[in-house]
Amino acid sequence: MPWNLPNSLTWTRIAAIPLIVVLFYMPYPWADPAAGLLFAAAGVTDSLDGYFARRLGQISRLGAFLDPVADKLIVAVALVLLVSKDTRALIVLTAAVIIGREITISALREWMAEIGARRKVAVSQLGKYKTILQIVGLSLMLYRVPLFGLPTYNPGVVLTEVAAAATLVSMLAYLRAAWPELTR
Repeated sequence: MPWNLPNSLTWTRIAAIPLIVVLFYMPYPWADPAAGLLFAAAGVTDSLDGYFARRLGQISRLGAFLDPVADKLIVAVALVLLVSKDTRALIVLTAAVIIGREITISALREWMAEIGARRKVAVSQLGKYKTILQIVGLSLMLYRVPLFGLPTYNPGVVLTEVAAAATLVSMLAYLRAAWPELTR
């Protein structure tokens, strides 16, 4: 069913992407916080769609395909947006590491599925923590302005850098798990 609750949450996350882009470039003081909050809300749907799919017995092939695509799209778009305004090497390299890892692991998972070994590279607990760090870090970076007098952008940068480090560690773990198949 393409329009069950879990799939609808995933479609909502995909639909949020162009709205985040528009908000990011709007010249109003409320636009950056709105983009950050919308990104955070989209991140929450990432947890909810999987939860409801399992809880309601609505796991589907469409959902299994769309969920990681939506995750990677929204994170990649957020990183590209942020690099468009902050071109420091640290920000660019962090974006390149995260996007590069996502492409690599997606290709690895697709190949492992083709040879019937997808379970060897299933999402790990570290991968889940990495996703949480990314969502929180990128939300704070998109929010940009102080919240209750506290900075948001720099703490977001730190969390996103930690997420980039976790992304490399998890990539190495996935590659190690797949190595026997890769070297056959």
